[in-house]
Amino acid sequence: MMEFHSARERRAYYHGLTGEEKYAALQEMVDASARIVFFGGAGVSTESGIPDFRSKDGLYNKPDVQFQQYAPEYLLSHDCLFDEPKVFFEFYRQKLDVRSVEPNTAHYKLAEMEKAGKLSAIVTQNIDGLHEKAGSKTVYNIHGTTFRNYCTGRAHHELPADFIVESGEAVPHCPICGRMVRPDVTLYGEALPEDAVDGAVRAIREADMLIIAGTSLTVYPAASFVRYFGGENLVIINRDETPMDREADLVFHESIGKVMERIHV
Repeated sequence: MMEFHSARERRAYYHGLTGEEKYAALQEMVDASARIVFFGGAGVSTESGIPDFRSKDGLYNKPDVQFQQYAPEYLLSHDCLFDEPKVFFEFYRQKLDVRSVEPNTAHYKLAEMEKAGKLSAIVTQNIDGLHEKAGSKTVYNIHGTTFRNYCTGRAHHELPADFIVESGEAVPHCPICGRMVRPDVTLYGEALPEDAVDGAVRAIREADMLIIAGTSLTVYPAASFVRYFGGENLVIINRDETPMDREADLVFHESIGKVMERIHV
């Protein structure tokens, strides 16, 4: 790889690349890195057919009639779960049942990179479990996952992944203790899972390359995690501009799958 006298000179060079030059630079960065971390948001899963939350075509802007009276964030909030559980679970079953959704090119490429020893961790804001479905092992689900459920009783009994969706009750209850069952996801008004956060921060701190993809970097506190990165190679892949574009070495405003499939390990 080229040597630069300053970070400013480095960014100026990489930002001046176009077309195949950018892909070649991306490959050089991957080849030179041993601890790559991938930080992903909703855009990683849109290519699998899962809508994001905030775009004009997103989940929040296509509510069914019975949900129009509610603010989007409320429908996936702690308050809705406990104050209006029937509303919460109806919305959940209609909009967040992703059991039939398959991983896309980006998910499979990341699993391949991990298997090859290049990728040390995935940090994801998504709750769809597609990284694990594609074969990735070290995944920090900082917003939880729909593939785990537990009861709200003291014992926190774990229930199968499809328990909520297939439950015959409007509000699912634990067959062991009778308490309400909820998905293991971080709702609005709740703290992020401590173990996942600690693992994510540690992985990003130790990374020598960080690939940020499919996120606007405007949802906090998750977006603040990338500030822990002190490595050399920073790449952003996102359809729209982000607040960190100027700080990144390479920026791709293209399909995540298209970019990721160009990486060879």
